[in-house]
Amino acid sequence: MGESRVKLADSQEEVQRFMKYVLKDLRALDRMLEEDDWFETDPIRIGAEQELCLVNQQAKAWPHSMEILNKLESEGAEGFTTEFAKFNLEINLKPLEFTGDCLSQMEENLQQQIDRVRRVAEDMGGEILLTGILPTIRKMDIDLKNMTPLQRYRALCEAITKLRSEDFDLRIQGMDELLMKFDSPLLEACNTGFQVHLQVDPEEFVTKYNIAQLVTAPVLAGTVGSPILFGKRLWNETRIALFQQSVDTRTVGDHLRESSPRVTFGNEWVKESILEIFQEDTARYRVMLSSEVTEDVEKMLDEGTPPALKALQVHNGTVYRWNRPCYGLLDGKAHLRIENRMMPSGPTVTDEVANSAFWLGLMNKMDDYYPNISEKMDFDDARMNFVAASKMGLDTKFRWFDDQRINAVDLITEELLPIAREGLEEVDIANSDISDYLGLIRDRVSSGQTPSYWMLNNYAALMKENESKEHTLAAITTAMVKNQKKGEPVHKWGRVRIEDLDHWEPSSLIVEEFMTTDLFTVQKDDILEFVANLIDWRRIQYVPVEDEKKHLVGLVTMRMMFNEYSKAVNQGKDVVESVEDIMIDNPITIHPEASIMEAMDIMDSQEIGCLPVVKNNRLVGIITEHNYMKIAGRLLKVLHSNNDPNE
Repeated sequence: MGESRVKLADSQEEVQRFMKYVLKDLRALDRMLEEDDWFETDPIRIGAEQELCLVNQQAKAWPHSMEILNKLESEGAEGFTTEFAKFNLEINLKPLEFTGDCLSQMEENLQQQIDRVRRVAEDMGGEILLTGILPTIRKMDIDLKNMTPLQRYRALCEAITKLRSEDFDLRIQGMDELLMKFDSPLLEACNTGFQVHLQVDPEEFVTKYNIAQLVTAPVLAGTVGSPILFGKRLWNETRIALFQQSVDTRTVGDHLRESSPRVTFGNEWVKESILEIFQEDTARYRVMLSSEVTEDVEKMLDEGTPPALKALQVHNGTVYRWNRPCYGLLDGKAHLRIENRMMPSGPTVTDEVANSAFWLGLMNKMDDYYPNISEKMDFDDARMNFVAASKMGLDTKFRWFDDQRINAVDLITEELLPIAREGLEEVDIANSDISDYLGLIRDRVSSGQTPSYWMLNNYAALMKENESKEHTLAAITTAMVKNQKKGEPVHKWGRVRIEDLDHWEPSSLIVEEFMTTDLFTVQKDDILEFVANLIDWRRIQYVPVEDEKKHLVGLVTMRMMFNEYSKAVNQGKDVVESVEDIMIDNPITIHPEASIMEAMDIMDSQEIGCLPVVKNNRLVGIITEHNYMKIAGRLLKVLHSNNDPNE
């Protein structure tokens, strides 16, 4: 989505007009591939795009990208650009020749850009974070008010919404289960990645692209870093499932009908050229966006000038292959490249470049060990490996050649790292870079501490200490920021301590962050004896009453139950039969995006000990005095820590 002058293709005439340009571009590309000297094949270059998150001092999403970009622009900085949401930014690195010290040069260039944007963010009171999914992201952050106010993002959002024509359920099953309803494609902004580009000779494109598909799974297994979304522990690389669902334009239909999501691994090995991928994507996916096209591509080719193929690039930008084929121009010469999109952002620049070195080395040598892979492995196995690695990380067992079943750690350390080393040596990458970056991958994989493993281990330990998801996730996020500034790779990161959360301010919390969501509810025609047992079994004081559509209709308290049974014992009255006879009708409620202070004021002024949390007329949580006691306890610990001279 680099093209800024795009708009929604909002009429059939617009779609037809733009499709004509796409087809002209495809014919032009076909001609260029058939003829000689259109594409640069020497030198081969690499490039990268860095996406990052902006966070405030409480480690929450901080939507100030436009102000930061304006400041960077005023300083003459180049290479910074917007992302979908105002709490994200992107850095585009200049291409480097794939040889010599290009890897350490990439790290140095990227670190300089990271340091520059971090300085500006800190001056404005914020921070930056490299992470696949911000652990503290909240549903309220994924609101259209946080969409970057540029035409191309509005157009993309409108196009996805138009094609989908309905709200959708986000469903991801991992250690926990996430089931939520969303009405905006801005959900995609939860994802941040580190994309690596490798220029490819057109004659080698088929081989290289199929290799990219093959090695995606094992490379991903050792780089996974996005295990938590909305406080739920899901896949080791949850971005894979989240991205597919967030921009999915399919609707449910007959179960026999096949259709592919716009975020895709692909459907088969490539056989002929890059053109067949573009043709498939044009055939499978409707035009969503259009742009003003002024190129006469046929005339330009006749004159010996390579066209930009703008229409094809706009359409290609709305189909999200994890290994995306790309066409581009550099210094007036056309080139082809493969964009690796599956690696998460972070956790450090060094980790990212090491991941890139591993992938690039394999891309340059794998064919010598496994020629004609499309004849030796079913594509479905490669795709299944990718999904398995996304879910399990280094615990994955891959289906490999010759019907092998091999675990990720053995495959990476014993087979793939030596191949990657040879691949980097063949293009004369500096020996020190090869040893440093591939050594880092070996150490990370051997120790088992991927970014996801580090995050999940600390999550489990911290939850045992304080039982607060909000506080735990804020502490983890803060520790990530600190570790990134130190620059040590993730396999050397230690334990997170709650005390490391320097700027925790309970007054900044919203109800969504501390409400109880694991609810036990009843319906109004349930018998009172069941409610009494529920209170006893679960040690709870408040039981919401909802109807079959999850709408809140009442509330029963433990005090009400005591009073009812007390009457029966002391006054000889019969106990009422159903919940409806004693429940509080239409209890006072609060919205999940309200502040903690507002909730406390309501409970204090109304002299109530419980507030059901309701959104869109549905019960989503509950807050009680118990929640406040937890917050107060944590606050006292923080105050004690800040005042203790020995700390």
